[in-house]
Amino acid sequence: MDQEFSGKVVLVTGASRGIGAEMARQFAGRGATIAVHYHVDLKTAEKVLNSLPGESHFILQADLADPQSPGSLVTKVVERTGRLDVLVNNAGVWLAHPIAEASFEEWRSSWDRIVGADLLGPAHLCFHAAQVMIEQGGGKIINISSRGAFRGEPSAPAYAAAKAGLNAMSQSLAQALAPHGVSVFAIAPGFVETDMGAILLDGPEGASIRAQSPLNRVGRPEEIARVALFLAGEGTDYLTGCIIDANGASYLRT
Repeated sequence: MDQEFSGKVVLVTGASRGIGAEMARQFAGRGATIAVHYHVDLKTAEKVLNSLPGESHFILQADLADPQSPGSLVTKVVERTGRLDVLVNNAGVWLAHPIAEASFEEWRSSWDRIVGADLLGPAHLCFHAAQVMIEQGGGKIINISSRGAFRGEPSAPAYAAAKAGLNAMSQSLAQALAPHGVSVFAIAPGFVETDMGAILLDGPEGASIRAQSPLNRVGRPEEIARVALFLAGEGTDYLTGCIIDANGASYLRT
């Protein structure tokens, strides 16, 4: 087994399914101790925990849209392990709220929930994780963004706005934390084969979505996880502040 992350502690949010679950498995497979965060589905989180190699992993529940939860989550990780080496801000929500169809209540509720979970939650986690990483002399923060931050999300503008904010925050924190040995990165996937994307991928739009990439497919969770493992590894400090497009050339930024 590759022990590249032996002795390292990795907190993966939204680790009970999809990309987060795969990241937890791949980090664990390389020797890391994983804090498996979930929001509501304990059973799926337990399945992920039981699938991880090693015996030191654990589950933590938190609603990251609650401003008090991120600090408590980081505190629990450090109380249990004594450190935090890698934070992966993967948890997020997507809700449709097309402006021409939604009521104002639906519009406002969607903005509150999405921005709270997809931007403010990660921002507060970054703050608390950074304090620990500064104290211990370094660490890595990886924020999972979206190609929607660049191409727009007409049915879910709050999602695009939150992810764009996540990108800007990642670049700002990369500059602020570099003197402390903390690197900050963002990964911008396109559509990925997860239950979050299944509603569209399994519907009438599925073929056209796959055709957006010259590979004629969407991403796989393991492909996004491998990017995170690379960034979290040794020798990537000079990449701090980068935003990596991992979307099969379905959207190329200029």
